[in-house]
Amino acid sequence: MTEPEPATAGASTPETEVGSVFVSNYPPFSAWSADHLPALDRVLAAPPRADTDLGLYLHIPFCRKRCKFCYFRVYTDKNFSEIGAYVDALGHEVELYASAPAIAGRLPKFVYFGGGTPSYISAKHLLELVERVQAAIPWEGAEEVSFECEPGTLSEGKVQTLKEIGVTRLSLGIENFDDEILRENGRAHLSQEIDRCLPWIEAAGFDQLNIDLIAGMVGERWETWRETVAKTVDLAPDSVTVYQMELPFNTRYSGRILDGSFDIALATWDDKREWHDYAIEELSKAGYEVSSGYTMVRSSAETRFVYRDSVWGGCDLLGTGVASFSHLSGVHFQNIDGWGEYLATIGEGRRPLGRAFKTTARDRLIRELILQLKRGSLAAAPFRDKFGVDILTSFEEPFSALADRGMLTVGDDSISLTRQGLLQVDSLLPGFYDPVYRGGRYT
Repeated sequence: MTEPEPATAGASTPETEVGSVFVSNYPPFSAWSADHLPALDRVLAAPPRADTDLGLYLHIPFCRKRCKFCYFRVYTDKNFSEIGAYVDALGHEVELYASAPAIAGRLPKFVYFGGGTPSYISAKHLLELVERVQAAIPWEGAEEVSFECEPGTLSEGKVQTLKEIGVTRLSLGIENFDDEILRENGRAHLSQEIDRCLPWIEAAGFDQLNIDLIAGMVGERWETWRETVAKTVDLAPDSVTVYQMELPFNTRYSGRILDGSFDIALATWDDKREWHDYAIEELSKAGYEVSSGYTMVRSSAETRFVYRDSVWGGCDLLGTGVASFSHLSGVHFQNIDGWGEYLATIGEGRRPLGRAFKTTARDRLIRELILQLKRGSLAAAPFRDKFGVDILTSFEEPFSALADRGMLTVGDDSISLTRQGLLQVDSLLPGFYDPVYRGGRYT
């Protein structure tokens, strides 16, 4: 999976500047290199760590259009035949890992189809991929099978296909309900396509429907945001994920900002946090509960995010597909990020590896601490049990500094973010990095 880079832009300036804020891993990707790949060879050849769950990520990097704020590795120019070649390569990549001692015989706790837009590919290609992957790494009994969708790529038949292959959590990238905002930001779908696909999704009866929203898209106003939140509440999905608009360096909008040709007012970080806070308040009134800094759920007892909680808890993750990220037995690694090189490497029967990073125990401690802090609270006991470290003592300085700023409270054996801290949690996390990694880029 491709993810953006941590920074502190949102913490220190009210304006939205070019640069990422969202934190997805640690140490930062700029610390990874091909020099660490031999460490991956060693862990692949060894049995897995005891009591460690495995997850499988399948990267489907295709979209109808590239959003103007998109930073992911996606392709909008591939035809049916080229997509078929990629699906074939993706299935082959899974097969290349399936016999490795670190993977062989393990049943995934979760499977995640991410993108790009997984729902862009045809039902034919999807069924071919699932059959091949299931033969190599069966996922019957997986606690969660998640699938990302863009409304305009769905048909009634394709929704039924998703149900048939075992998808349990459908994540619908709505982002906004206002057609003017969707057009301006380069989204492929409009509101009529949202309205068209929702009855199909409801009829299919997935265990969980998640809706993604973005606070602060270009052109957003209080009026449009209130309407988007109201429509979301009316739809009553099982969960709602709200991201705040950011502009990593490799987006169309960012290019225009950097060359001086962008002349549209951007929402400030204060704006985005106010809108995000409003969404939390309105969803709370409708019976939703906070599940993380981004996610509200209708019932914490019934709604689960197995993928999220497993990755944040340090599971093994086999990420397959062009540019995908993985973590196995303490080693991070990323695939080659070029289309031609990825296909050629798979065609030669080799794993398409680009770079890696062998973590230390402290790296893994910090990684799990910062990712789990995104949930809004931390209990110290699990970290003592797993790492033999008292996080309240070891990280007393950054916790105290954030408490002084009103971002969190420190209890007898736990940490809880305030609402202010929850709304800007990613900008707080670099304060826990070891000094050598502060300022590192996710590139």
